[in-house]
Amino acid sequence: MSAIDDLPPLRDVIAAHGLAAKKSLGQNFLLDLNLTSRIARASGPLDGVTVIEVGPGPGGLTRALLACGAARVVAVERDERCLAALAEIAARYPGRLDVTAGDALRTDWTTLIRPGETVRIVANLPYNIGTELLVRWIETEPWPPFFESLTLMFQREVAERITATPDDPKDYGRLAVLCNWRCETKIAFDVSPSAFTPPPKVTSSVVRLIPRPEPLPCRGKDLSAVTAAAFGQRRKMLRQSLKPLGVDPAVLTDAAGIDPTARAETVPVEGFVALARALRALRTS
Repeated sequence: MSAIDDLPPLRDVIAAHGLAAKKSLGQNFLLDLNLTSRIARASGPLDGVTVIEVGPGPGGLTRALLACGAARVVAVERDERCLAALAEIAARYPGRLDVTAGDALRTDWTTLIRPGETVRIVANLPYNIGTELLVRWIETEPWPPFFESLTLMFQREVAERITATPDDPKDYGRLAVLCNWRCETKIAFDVSPSAFTPPPKVTSSVVRLIPRPEPLPCRGKDLSAVTAAAFGQRRKMLRQSLKPLGVDPAVLTDAAGIDPTARAETVPVEGFVALARALRALRTS
């Protein structure tokens, strides 16, 4: 019996189902149920909430979410070996766990939720798809999105890139601009490599992202284009790095009120939004 429910300890579950973690799937199983409960609590009170979880594996976080009161957990798992273990959890929590076998990168999230549900996304994301999934959620249209919050685990270095500002020039980049344009971001806490099986070589961090109801107005595709160009040559001044956009960088920066000799790492989110809006205006004029 585990510390949070009457199901077997996760090490026993892994042994019983032969669930050796696969590097090809970016798997690192989190076996400490006290720690998975801490992640679940970091997303806020779960009573009446539907939680989307990606990559549940043997179900450590899944069990914590259910034990902490989630009304329903929708788990998307690509590894078919894990489905039997998740089925045991579903039997323990009748009607509260729905498991979808499939690739998270090909999942239409809106088909998994029901009208009127309060939805949060909580996941120990597979390392090999975590950033791509996050960007897709951030670029969701329309906005505000279908989810109330994101509580996600990443490698510490990725977490720092998500939450960075121009005061952190080493970490500040396209990911920080996109995330902080539409969300408030914060690192909640770190997780030691020793908490995982197998242990990764780096520390992990739980990041909390709260959607801004009214982010600064611009088209996401334009902001993505501007940041890709600017940070693609981050050591160069904007008058050089923005040339791939196909408009005169001097005209673009002047329209946005940005110094053309500035480098991408010094421009705040508001500046990139201004560049994105100026780009849209120039392309449609």
